[in-house]
Amino acid sequence: MFSQDDLQELLAFDAGNGRILSLYLTTDTTAQTLETIKLQLRGMLKESATDYADDVEAIEKYFGYTFDWSKPGIAVFSCAEKDFFRAYPVAIGFRNRLRIMRRPFVKPLIHLLDHYAHYGVILVDSVGARFFRFHLGELQATAGFMGEDVRKLKHGGGSSVMGMRGGQAVKAEDEQALRNMRDAAAEAARFFGKSGIRRLFLGGTAGNVAQFQQELPKQLLSCLAGSFPMDMDAGENEVRDRSLALLRQINAEREQKLVADMLATAARGGTAVTGLAATLRMISDGRVDTLVISDGYRSQGYQDPNSGYLAASADDELFGDNVFAPVEDVVEAAAWRTLEQRGVVEFISENPDLDASGRIGALLRY
Repeated sequence: MFSQDDLQELLAFDAGNGRILSLYLTTDTTAQTLETIKLQLRGMLKESATDYADDVEAIEKYFGYTFDWSKPGIAVFSCAEKDFFRAYPVAIGFRNRLRIMRRPFVKPLIHLLDHYAHYGVILVDSVGARFFRFHLGELQATAGFMGEDVRKLKHGGGSSVMGMRGGQAVKAEDEQALRNMRDAAAEAARFFGKSGIRRLFLGGTAGNVAQFQQELPKQLLSCLAGSFPMDMDAGENEVRDRSLALLRQINAEREQKLVADMLATAARGGTAVTGLAATLRMISDGRVDTLVISDGYRSQGYQDPNSGYLAASADDELFGDNVFAPVEDVVEAAAWRTLEQRGVVEFISENPDLDASGRIGALLRY
């Protein structure tokens, strides 16, 4: 499974005078036939990679003999000249694309880790809870807790007084339900422990979710991202699909707010810029905290080989008398530089406001 260590390896790779093929493919055979997917793959390789026969052969061999087509998405990187080949099947589909560059095209993988890494789900009712830990859409671990069935309190003793739910019976049942939830919350803290989940979702009735939320320890409460109605007996696939849908919704809302905040800050002359030229200048000055890019945006640009300074135009005054070199995709180079400077890179899908502002911008450190 793809990890932060895998990303760091890709970030460190440089083909030098050669090129590396970066392939992203949706391989969901429930949405398309296997033959259709294979035709799309062959078409991408034939259209863009005719000059890289060894890499094409390696990729075709992988899909023909190694990949089992069980995952709906895959990223493949091949540089035959450097004897480098990596494939990362994942449980979330990618938009089909093939890039041939000096360094791996990693933007979709950064997006994947940012949106879908390390999240948890707890299904809860008055008796117990079920715990699920996911990473990149795949179930990593699951467990459960079962307390005392509150319905047992209806039989015998004071619970049958008045022949109805009321009085001592109601109080006893409510107290037992509360104990169950308190114990379940403690068990949840042990289950998730030091797993480092970034987001947590609760499933159940509105009443049970609200009550259980009050029992969560602060560490888990700080990760709480949303809730949804779901039966305790729901299957793992149903839990996965519902939590992924919520993640997509939450991330879409977060992205919209991020862009709005950046544009508003830039408009009042604050610590934000928009447009390619201004953003590249801020990156070159080491001032970018969060780089915001429209997903799929590419642009040619220039770089000073000595200082690493990036610019949208060869006429940029900061180049001075230095020799500059053309860059195939200066947006990709900008993402690399931002990550190297310990900044954050956000890829935004379908945001007209960002597109109208140059498709790129940044929130600044100062």
